[in-house]
Amino acid sequence: MTTRLTVNGVDHEVDLPDDVPLLWVLRDALGLTGTKYGCGVAACGACTVQIDGEAVRSCQVALADVWGTVTTIEALGTPDALHAVQAAWVEHQVAQCGFCQSGQIMQAAAFLSQTPDPTDEDIDAAMSGNLCRCGTYPRIRAAIHTAARTLRET
Repeated sequence: MTTRLTVNGVDHEVDLPDDVPLLWVLRDALGLTGTKYGCGVAACGACTVQIDGEAVRSCQVALADVWGTVTTIEALGTPDALHAVQAAWVEHQVAQCGFCQSGQIMQAAAFLSQTPDPTDEDIDAAMSGNLCRCGTYPRIRAAIHTAARTLRET
């Protein structure tokens, strides 16, 4: 069955079964490998993307259930114009192994679009579903505060 979806502002038609997880549509059918496979059960957050601005675990969203425009890490910013969250990640040297970073960044960007002036507790609650095996949680929190300030100033 052919399904139409918009990913990163581009319309696509994919000929895949309705129950294929969005993660595999993005990685295998569309070649967008920035979204990572971590656990396959929505427990780690590595596969986080946004659908209509909402952070979702793409390993658990079936192709037939995609309800809007999908945004992946590839479209969040550009090398010449990083998103505020990406720039803060660099500034705070958040990434260690880097595996979780695309999911962390997509979650943080969606969170900040709804919560422009978060507390530490807000950040911890919003990011609790995104695991970092390197344990950079203090850096993640600091980067989110920096990104929030940047976004409020623009």
